[in-house]
Amino acid sequence: MRVLVVHAHPVEESFNRALFRTVVARLEAAGHELKIADLYADGFDPVLRREERLAYHDTTVNRAPVQGYVDQLMWAEAVVFVFPVWTFGLPAILKGWFDRVLMPGVAFHIDGSGNVSVGLRHIRKIAAVTTYGRPWWLVKFGVGDFPKGVITRYFRRLCAKDVETLYLAHYHMNKSTPESRAAFIARVDRRMAAF
Repeated sequence: MRVLVVHAHPVEESFNRALFRTVVARLEAAGHELKIADLYADGFDPVLRREERLAYHDTTVNRAPVQGYVDQLMWAEAVVFVFPVWTFGLPAILKGWFDRVLMPGVAFHIDGSGNVSVGLRHIRKIAAVTTYGRPWWLVKFGVGDFPKGVITRYFRRLCAKDVETLYLAHYHMNKSTPESRAAFIARVDRRMAAF
């Protein structure tokens, strides 16, 4: 399977980077063909500039500023996101990837009557591997889980009708232990082996 891995963490020594390395190693070992969008390493600019917004609906030119990322997404049959949750949201660089890459003519199409149809029907699997600083109950009942909704509800709606989704989260990183982190990496490794 052709898998795009989108990674969003600036620190090479971080636990999140270890998760990214686990995802890539296991998917490669399973025989998948990969493309990597390492947003911080790439120097991806998350800001949707005025000119881009003005050309957003012009499908003849809107891809130009992010054509390489669009090409990766259009090539993929599956997408795996690896990122931390910061302030109960996506890192700004990943939110910017969604804002700038999931545009008309790519992620969806708008006809002359304003009707919208999905554009990523070739994406058959989605996964996210993430970490939260706070406990799951606070995320679920206290604040809401915006990152999970973006991946498993919004992005999913843009893909194949029967797209499979997987969301793996290590909660309460503020109180994590070497044992909890090792157990989560092992879980990620197992799930990616079966991806």
